[in-house]
Amino acid sequence: MNHPLLYQINTRCWLRDLSTRHKRDITLATVPEEEFAFWQKFGFTHIWLMGVWTTGTCSRDIALKHPDLRGEYDVVLPGWKDADVAGSPYSIADYSVPKTLGGDESLKIFRTKLNALGIKLVLDFVPNHLGVDHPWVSAQPELFVQSPKQADGTFEAKTLAGTRWVANGKDPYFAPWTDVAQLDYRRSETRSAMRKLLLSIAAKCDGVRCDMAMLLLNEVFAKTWAHLPTDGPNLAQEFWPDAIKEVKRAQSGFIFVAEVYWGLEGRLQSLGFDFTYDKALYDDLVERHHAEAQRKLLSAPEDYVTRSIHFLENHDEPRVAAKLSPVENRAAVLAILGLPGMRFLHEGQLTGARIKMPVQLGRRPVEAEQGEIKAAYELLLAVLKKSEVGVGRGQILSPRAAWDGNPTAQNFIIVLWQGKGAGFDLVVVNLAWHPSQCYVSLNVAGLADRDWTMRDLMSEENYERAGSDLAQQGLYLDVAPHGAQLFRFGPKA
Repeated sequence: MNHPLLYQINTRCWLRDLSTRHKRDITLATVPEEEFAFWQKFGFTHIWLMGVWTTGTCSRDIALKHPDLRGEYDVVLPGWKDADVAGSPYSIADYSVPKTLGGDESLKIFRTKLNALGIKLVLDFVPNHLGVDHPWVSAQPELFVQSPKQADGTFEAKTLAGTRWVANGKDPYFAPWTDVAQLDYRRSETRSAMRKLLLSIAAKCDGVRCDMAMLLLNEVFAKTWAHLPTDGPNLAQEFWPDAIKEVKRAQSGFIFVAEVYWGLEGRLQSLGFDFTYDKALYDDLVERHHAEAQRKLLSAPEDYVTRSIHFLENHDEPRVAAKLSPVENRAAVLAILGLPGMRFLHEGQLTGARIKMPVQLGRRPVEAEQGEIKAAYELLLAVLKKSEVGVGRGQILSPRAAWDGNPTAQNFIIVLWQGKGAGFDLVVVNLAWHPSQCYVSLNVAGLADRDWTMRDLMSEENYERAGSDLAQQGLYLDVAPHGAQLFRFGPKA
């Protein structure tokens, strides 16, 4: 499966919504069949259940008392109660499913149902840190970064070896996360323990989304924690290659997805990750840097794009419906779904949700669906499922100026998809707020040998084009503002 379609779900809020809607307690084992039918109908290949693991009471208490978080809760969920705060799903006290979600057995049942439909399950692996109340903090403090004395960014841990000052987890650019303990990847014992933990997680799913995966790179880790050195020499080898190989030996077809930033995406791909976040494309699309988005896609190696994750929102980013108008949203989503690589949609995105939820909350407000956005996503996903997009080989094409002095060719993202038949599909997106024109050459064998019909699968537009003209001049396109089209080319009868 070269071009997966991933759907992220906030598991705790989702199950609570389902329980309210159906007026009964719903766990992962009792998810209604219509949920599975929805994913199958629109062609999702992978479901990412974000937040299935156990958050400890200490971490939840931190989330409940943190003044900045309380302010966020007030904004997004007026009148919230203590019971609505579940704690961060990335402060993990145990890699088991809590009883409130149905326990480990319910996850097994859920995965079995997914797999029976040909859909794979992706779960979180948080490699950089564990929750402050994970058992290892007290039983195996040597696995964590420690300070010889109390210092900023540390917490007092009562361990079997006595009191220790353990570092809170962090990345190099932000303040520490006060609800987690920083694992020390300079130590072989830590790496060994985390490889075993990863194998146990992998047995429960078909892929893992690795949180902040670049923090484990030797050079990043060394700079981040130079002020708290560890005993012994730093390890020369990287953690990821052996860990990934070990899991894939145990489970063929398993995928590794990396949340990664700072230009380190290619580095993690080289270490074995199947797919890495494409935050640069996200930034260009939501900030309307259209020419830059096109330039980066055309200049990137084909394999890099094919192993990138294209998205418009996730739990860390603002809702795209709050950033782009409905017509901009429609164009941008065809751009990400029409590219080679992993295509990634977020729960609520398909109905135009606008509220970005703090992950610490276990309940969310009810938002009215935006009909225009919902209809656009449903049409697009239905059409894509019947096309070659995501199935065959996708090639990003380079548009050229329609005439001298016309710069609008830089506003296009155009992708050619070829399958096994004589026809082919063409994704055409004009990201600009005004009409744009270009010519584009179609790299199709036998293009000049026949004439072609050209049908937009998302509208009623139909055209005919002479193969000789297409081969000599290329395809001329004149596309409306924020135009999003998917053309099916077939030999003219």
